[in-house]
Amino acid sequence: MQLTPAEITETLAMVSQQHLDIRTITLSLNLRGCADADIDVVARKVYDRMTSAAERLVPTANQLEREFGIPIVNKRISVTPIAEVCAMTAAEDLTPIAVAMDRAAQEVGVDFVGGFTALVQKGASRADEKLMNSIPSALAETGCVCSSVNIGSTRAGINMDAAFRMAEIIRETAEATADRQCIGAGKLVVFCNAVEDNPFMAGAFHGSGEADEVINVGVSGPGVVRAVLADMPESADITSIAEAIKATAFKITRAGELMAREASKRLGYAKGILDLSLAPTPAEGDSVAEIIEAIGVGECGGPGTTAALAMLNDAVKKGGVMASSSVGGLSGAFIPVSEDAGMIRAAEDGALSIEKLEAMTCVCSVGLDMIAIPGDTTVETIFGIIADEAAIGMINNKTTAVRLIPAIGKQVGDVLDFGGLLGSAPVMPVNQNAGTVFAHRGGRMPAPLNSLKN
Repeated sequence: MQLTPAEITETLAMVSQQHLDIRTITLSLNLRGCADADIDVVARKVYDRMTSAAERLVPTANQLEREFGIPIVNKRISVTPIAEVCAMTAAEDLTPIAVAMDRAAQEVGVDFVGGFTALVQKGASRADEKLMNSIPSALAETGCVCSSVNIGSTRAGINMDAAFRMAEIIRETAEATADRQCIGAGKLVVFCNAVEDNPFMAGAFHGSGEADEVINVGVSGPGVVRAVLADMPESADITSIAEAIKATAFKITRAGELMAREASKRLGYAKGILDLSLAPTPAEGDSVAEIIEAIGVGECGGPGTTAALAMLNDAVKKGGVMASSSVGGLSGAFIPVSEDAGMIRAAEDGALSIEKLEAMTCVCSVGLDMIAIPGDTTVETIFGIIADEAAIGMINNKTTAVRLIPAIGKQVGDVLDFGGLLGSAPVMPVNQNAGTVFAHRGGRMPAPLNSLKN
């Protein structure tokens, strides 16, 4: 296909001025062959498998950056849920596996590794319980390991015992990393309807239906979309806005599709999915909140925000799906507070609350993401937030998630500063009226009627 000078100029502007990037190339790895009764043997096998398979990942990504001129911000690895890999392991503490994953990630030069994971939507095995109990120490002792636990699904309902245990673990993890801005909790996500081909952290893991090695790519371009909308007149109707977003999403996705094909070809691994998620950064202009404001909402969080986000998410998916043979993952729009300059500003201004964010999660890609809450928030309150978000996912047959960061020793108005892509999070007020009964009932919330699809 011939490229015109105008198209080349447009792409260069997207990269240099509007923050277009490939957010991640993620190598997804099957680790089931690493199982053993001896945890030290498992750790060694995990390290060897990761370093061998990912040896050329970073050099290949760097070469693609140079050739195509599009930045690849993160290189990542996701692995088989470690609870499954360690099913036959006698050890109670699975932290050594996380340490091995961390060492391997540093050896091959990737930014993050995901898959310290358990899937407990219908019940927790002994290995699942051991993994969950190991999360606080695992995330405290490692730098780039990320953890996720799926506690519900549309087909299974919600494991309320697991939801409460994860509320405790979120707090324990924040406490274990209190000297580092509670960053451990920022690398931990609780899912409902987790997907098996997600290239984004902290929730990436290698699904059971995948090949041994798969390349999944995540593309991001909120700055590009915002720039396009900024050039449209206030008289443009909402249909025209949606069409402009669709056309822009198509262009962004084509760039990612090219990179995904080349990475897969050069590494000799299966090409997986292309995840078109408008994932913001703290850089000014690279913001989903500012897209919502460019659509016409006064400030993100104000009336109209949920409607604007719903249209944005839908238009992004419609544009992206035509540009790739396999759009997947979480494709849509992310709303992480700490990673989005516009979200941070709206939260500090009081325009954006956790309750409004919860409403927005009904129509966006994931859920409550990178939100700092007061350090004295009760476990019952954290549980209630998890349960509410999981219920939205379960009933609406969509992926939802919670990544809360209890800011130990801090209150509303204080700030957690993580640096880099993770940005900074203003501590937001939380409704503390959760009570003490609901969280302790336990059991499993039954799957909804719409789970009966066969």
